Amino acid sequence: GLKRMYEDGETAIYYITLENENYHMPEMPDGCQEGIIRGMYKLATVNADGPHRVQLFGSGAILREVSRAQALLAEKFGISSDVWSVTSWTELRRDAGECQRWNLLNPLAPSRVSYLEEQLSGVDGPCVAASDYLRCLPEQISPWIPGGLLTLGTDGMGRSETREALRRHFEVDAECVALAALHQLSQQGKVDKTTVAEAIKILNIDPEKPSPLFA
Repeated sequence: GLKRMYEDGETAIYYITLENENYHMPEMPDGCQEGIIRGMYKLATVNADGPHRVQLFGSGAILREVSRAQALLAEKFGISSDVWSVTSWTELRRDAGECQRWNLLNPLAPSRVSYLEEQLSGVDGPCVAASDYLRCLPEQISPWIPGGLLTLGTDGMGRSETREALRRHFEVDAECVALAALHQLSQQGKVDKTTVAEAIKILNIDPEKPSPLFA
């Protein structure tokens, strides 16, 4: 990066992110280079035996919880899903907002379609997003998500001794992501509410747990 910026004179920004959790970084999937730059790409698809599908969005360390939720949905509930790795919620919002502005100012020209809308064109199922940031970060792309977006984030105060306990406290772990997906399917009339109630038991989620906003 230093060579390309200072010796070759390339206009670019390079940065290294250091976090306090070690985990395996998978190989970059083929054909995802544009998506990485523009804000998101499809990471994985799992097809289960059941008729229903959900779209799961994750970023940062919580992407691993979203991937684990994908496995839970398939194995325990027969729900198919696509997992999207979001590299920048803000870039997706910026591009979608710019397309919206251009369409507003150019009513006689063919409408522009944002990258986010292009990627989600024709996808099946409700959408759930999880990150270890406040919910308002992923919520900024909700206007361009078919059917809206249910977001999970770390709003509130966290006082837990382990990452696992902290993620359950904030309700952004895999089990809570899976439950959110089942809830959204229920809201669309595709899954019975008794199935969601049973899932709470199967996933070992305490419905009486204090809200992280006030705990």
